[in-house]
Amino acid sequence: MRIGDGGRRFGGVRQIAVLRGGGLGDLMFAMPAIDALAAAYPDARVTLLGTPAAAELLVGRTGSVHAFEELPVSPGVRDSGMDAPSLEDFDHRLRGRFDLAVQLHGGGRNSNPFLLRLGARHTVGTATEDAEVLERWVRYVYYQHEVLRGLEVVALAGAEPVTLDPRLTVSEDERQAVRSRLGVAGTLVAMHPGATDPRRRWSPDRFATVASARIDAGDDVVLVGDHSDRAAADAIVAAVGTDRASRLHDLVGTLPLRELPAVLAAADVMVGDDSGPRHLAVAVGTRTVGVFWFGNVINAGPMDRGRHRVLMAFVTRCPVCGVDVTQVGWTADRCEHDPSYVDEVTPEQVLTEVEDLLRTR
Repeated sequence: MRIGDGGRRFGGVRQIAVLRGGGLGDLMFAMPAIDALAAAYPDARVTLLGTPAAAELLVGRTGSVHAFEELPVSPGVRDSGMDAPSLEDFDHRLRGRFDLAVQLHGGGRNSNPFLLRLGARHTVGTATEDAEVLERWVRYVYYQHEVLRGLEVVALAGAEPVTLDPRLTVSEDERQAVRSRLGVAGTLVAMHPGATDPRRRWSPDRFATVASARIDAGDDVVLVGDHSDRAAADAIVAAVGTDRASRLHDLVGTLPLRELPAVLAAADVMVGDDSGPRHLAVAVGTRTVGVFWFGNVINAGPMDRGRHRVLMAFVTRCPVCGVDVTQVGWTADRCEHDPSYVDEVTPEQVLTEVEDLLRTR
């Protein structure tokens, strides 16, 4: 089965480059396409062109990526990075190395010219109306699930899906080590109270209500996130209160990325916004309850409902200025306001889904 029209496999492919920078969620969305490439070209070596975080997260957790190359700073591909390789050094080391180069990094306006610098024999990817096209390409249309977009791209190289979910390996020993370190004997609920776009963030008081209810039911709760989530975590800790503090484990800003998969895999269910850690929880096999703006469900929602539940806020206009917020993507105007688009989802709705997932696991 292929997604889209597809194409024949290329012959003589021994070295494959996959371009996918961006954040944690972007990487997770690309993994099913990378798995498909590895299955279609079992004798090829797959090199991921990405950020240092990709190597930190994936080494030892997937058999589909065999090497990593850190991206240089280049507009629209990687906007910043301390100690990143220079573009000249990157080109010098990698030009002419690859038989197939795959662009899974946006609409191609910047990423296609970047990919073509590699001088690969064959190229596949997406293209907006104003982007330079590759050897085989498909039109980039914003409203498409990112996993299916990636699978449609690699289908151009003859690769068929082997999974629709990202898959990363976490051992049972790792899971148990996390639970032992936290002192958890029963149910563990993970929470990530953040998202890159503030409009996708459920407010901390709502997370606190869910955390308090689960602790009162006898569960432990672990908070995860990076330094940008510190203010939200502090608000949750304060609202949950000292009487529940022994069952609330705050790891926000202190947990190395390398250890995040094990913490999420140790949880029985994860509650989060449309964010990288929630997508990572899917990859390690943890059930999730996600709070989404409805438009993002099209691009980023989980595929099944037996393990993953989606609660949607149907906001179509900015609550501050009234501008239409359904027109999204690289051509859409964005107002200056950052209210939560998802706060109309209630804690009671989330708790109902958490309880059902725990009951039916």
